[in-house]
Amino acid sequence: MATRPAGDLTDPAGTAAGDAGTAAGDAGRARDDAAVLTAHAVRRAFDDRPVLAGVDLTIAAGEVVALLGGSGSGKSTLLRILAGLDAEATGPTRLRGTAAVVFQEHRLLPWKRVGDNVALGVTGPDVRARVDRALAEVGLADRRRAWPAELSGGQAQRVAVARALVREPNLLLLDEPFGALDALTRLRMQSLLRRLRAQHGFAALLVTHDVEEALLLADRILLLDEGVIAEEIPVDLDPDHPGDRPPARSPDHPAFGALRRRLLDRLGVPAA
Repeated sequence: MATRPAGDLTDPAGTAAGDAGTAAGDAGRARDDAAVLTAHAVRRAFDDRPVLAGVDLTIAAGEVVALLGGSGSGKSTLLRILAGLDAEATGPTRLRGTAAVVFQEHRLLPWKRVGDNVALGVTGPDVRARVDRALAEVGLADRRRAWPAELSGGQAQRVAVARALVREPNLLLLDEPFGALDALTRLRMQSLLRRLRAQHGFAALLVTHDVEEALLLADRILLLDEGVIAEEIPVDLDPDHPGDRPPARSPDHPAFGALRRRLLDRLGVPAA
């Protein structure tokens, strides 16, 4: 029997399949074109041990994506690759605009004052004004002349955030930025990040091991397992309805709790 190629105009089923394939391809290209970051088939091995086995990732402008996974799953490795800090990885990545990184350690230079740490690598006639603005936005307007040794852990991490903000990034790459802080300071920093995101509209990739932090901050959560993105979970908790008590972005809200249990189960952790 003679066969016709898929998409032959004399074959309605083929036409539909061809149109669907074209539409899917167009949609994929449109997503990539609108994305601040795309990565395809990213791979990385250490001593012949694969850590990333072909990661595909897209982050839209203004979107916050959390990356969850067990210890050693490659979360921080992927972030370093996307930040351009690992030349041994393979797989194309594309960034539209600029990116800035905030690590778990503040990495302030102890011999430079706070303002000089924030200004590192920034040039132009308005550097002083940009530094002052960034410090004000993280609540440290009066600490410009302080030394890093004079800061608390939370203050030092706020300076690290200001150092990222002063670059006016389209994308923030956050490698467990609040992991070394005490519980109360961590909550304050999470609130600060939400406010800054609403104010500036930057996108972010948040590497975290904290399920509640991911739910508080992210629009989507990606689970990294065996070197690939094993599951994508949208965080459908916004917008909060006026009068909601508690608000949806609260651990006390039933929808928040349901997503938390789902994530913990997927990670193999019994829910308390």
